[in-house]
Amino acid sequence: MHVRRTCLSVVLAAAAVCPVSAQSPAAGPPQPPATPALAQPQGPGAPPAMLTLADALDRARENDASFQTAVADSLSAREDRVQARAGLLPAVSGTTQFIGNQANGVNPNGRFVSMDGVRMYRAWGVVRQDLSPAVLTATPLQRARALEAASAAQAEIARRGLAVTVTRSYYALITAQRRFATAQTAAATAARFLDVARQQQRLGQVAMSDVIKADIQSRQLTQAFQEATLAVDAARLALAVLVSPTFSENFTVVDDLASPPALPTFDQVNDLAASNNMDVRAARASLDAARQDVRTARFAFLPTVSLEGDYGIEANEFALHSRIAAQPELGVLPNLGYAITANLTVPVWDWGGLRSRLRQTQVRTRAAQVTLTQAQREAFARLYGLYNEALVARAAVDNAREVADLAAESLRLTTLRYTAGESTALEVVDAQNTLVTARNAFDDAGARYRVAMAELQTLTGTF
Repeated sequence: MHVRRTCLSVVLAAAAVCPVSAQSPAAGPPQPPATPALAQPQGPGAPPAMLTLADALDRARENDASFQTAVADSLSAREDRVQARAGLLPAVSGTTQFIGNQANGVNPNGRFVSMDGVRMYRAWGVVRQDLSPAVLTATPLQRARALEAASAAQAEIARRGLAVTVTRSYYALITAQRRFATAQTAAATAARFLDVARQQQRLGQVAMSDVIKADIQSRQLTQAFQEATLAVDAARLALAVLVSPTFSENFTVVDDLASPPALPTFDQVNDLAASNNMDVRAARASLDAARQDVRTARFAFLPTVSLEGDYGIEANEFALHSRIAAQPELGVLPNLGYAITANLTVPVWDWGGLRSRLRQTQVRTRAAQVTLTQAQREAFARLYGLYNEALVARAAVDNAREVADLAAESLRLTTLRYTAGESTALEVVDAQNTLVTARNAFDDAGARYRVAMAELQTLTGTF
């Protein structure tokens, strides 16, 4: 019996002395059990690229269609603002025309009475300016600026949301790799434990129940190792979709779970959220745009004035000086000159269309106001909820680290007690399972805290 316990203590000692931070299988791990070969996409033969979280975020911003669409909308809104500003200024154009009039054989004017000859040439420089109330108050420009601000806020919302997605996928891969290392060590150790139990049972030193227990443990941990292998592959595929434009898995990630960032105080987070909340900013900008629509609808009831200034020639010959075809006796006259046209338009009757448009804009403004107040309420609720989530997640990291350290120490002590004949194999197996669970919980806590920080920064921006 003493020989049996001594052999098993050697097998189980490796799991007891391995610290929590040693999650990588690089330092001479036990040989893992056989696992099915998973199908994987073909990759280049070049060395894998090393990705930090910042690298992954940069790549994802270049490859994500939703984010690029939001950026395109923001850039398009900027051009709308440029066009709205240009619409307030005088428009300058040039026009050249030839107008032919059929002769009537009686007078030189021709058949169209509005013309003074059978040929007419026009070469004008034209300046047009609208003097409507909307233009004079720059309402279109203010509306375009509001929509530009709303689009910029939506682009920032998309950027922060993408950061959460990438952070979750990035640390899901790191967690999966750590779980793989833990499962690899546990499965190999369980397989060795089963071999020793079978040898001792053949020698008649242990009961068959010990072999059955060891076999069950080995099969369960072997399956857990295979599931961990699958989880690593799935996590890598998910991250590859985000960071690789050609869907390449030829990359590795930097494991920085051991150094979690500090959580700011609530007052600091609250101040950042008050000035950097993009949901509230987008809702406020949309409300401003809706109010400008109301102003535009009201201005439609008022008279509008437009001016047009023409400078150039309108003559029977394409020349600066010529004779008038209808009055050649006047001799050669100058053709170059200017003409000014002022147009006053007064709305009189439109069958209620203008009033309907005004009511329509007012309805949209009220809806935008409700959206803004709801966004403000949701912002307060999310701020407290996400900060508390980050606070609890940060505490969970410290607690899970201590639990994992205690589980490692418990396995070490249980192994020593087993060597001294004071514990059973069942207790050793239970201690090993506890250590695996504790290590996985520590890894999950670290990933949870990183994701919680990313979600909190959707309200505050980067801190």
